[in-house]
Amino acid sequence: MNTAADKLDTLQAVELAEGVVIRLRVAGPILRAGAYALDMLIRVGVLLVASLCLGWLGIAVGERLVGGVLMLAWFLMEWFYPVIFEAGKRGATPGKRILGLRVVQASGSPISLGQAVLRNFLRWIDGMPFFTYGFGMASCLSTRHFQRLGDLAAGTVVIYERAPVMPILPVAPAMAALPLPVGLSADETRALVSFRERADLWPAARREEIADQAGLLSGASGAAGVSRLLAMADWVREKRPVAGGGGHARHVRKKEDGR
Repeated sequence: MNTAADKLDTLQAVELAEGVVIRLRVAGPILRAGAYALDMLIRVGVLLVASLCLGWLGIAVGERLVGGVLMLAWFLMEWFYPVIFEAGKRGATPGKRILGLRVVQASGSPISLGQAVLRNFLRWIDGMPFFTYGFGMASCLSTRHFQRLGDLAAGTVVIYERAPVMPILPVAPAMAALPLPVGLSADETRALVSFRERADLWPAARREEIADQAGLLSGASGAAGVSRLLAMADWVREKRPVAGGGGHARHVRKKEDGR
């Protein structure tokens, strides 16, 4: 059950295809608006410097040519400025970098050039009506990951770059080691140990779903089945079994002295 604090918290869980859950610190619309304002100031500054420099050339090449160059520069800055930076290594425009933000895929991976183009070329829809960004703000406030329409179409989110993308590590229940009720093959033994090693990377529901597949071994289901499998895996790791003949696990013999 989600509490009010959970709904306000921007540290949100994302489950990947492998069943591993990571946490992304999603940036809200206010901070994103600040980054956009900084980028706007940078672009305006670049255009002002360019217009001053080209103004001196206007005497020689003509004002109409200078005006055309300035219009082309404005077009490139307006449409491709964010694309180039967000599709780059850092995944953020200078304004986002100043505020510690980054654009990533919903899985936390870097975005592609196509995603950068899609999310930024749809910005004109987010800016409607009348360049108020009413559509974009409404979309941000109505989605869990504060995604505007361009983000929804491209499958991207804006996160805090300095917040580490960490897997959720729920603590496995403490229990005593439990001997195996039957012999296991080498592959089955490795699968059991692998389950123990990766259990803390999965949410409880995912652990139970996997443990239910081994219900014949554990003799239980749900949380009880998970606990019994973890206990059996602990016993296996303590005994250090390896593959042996007849498809059963054998214990590793002690090394001879001097070897």
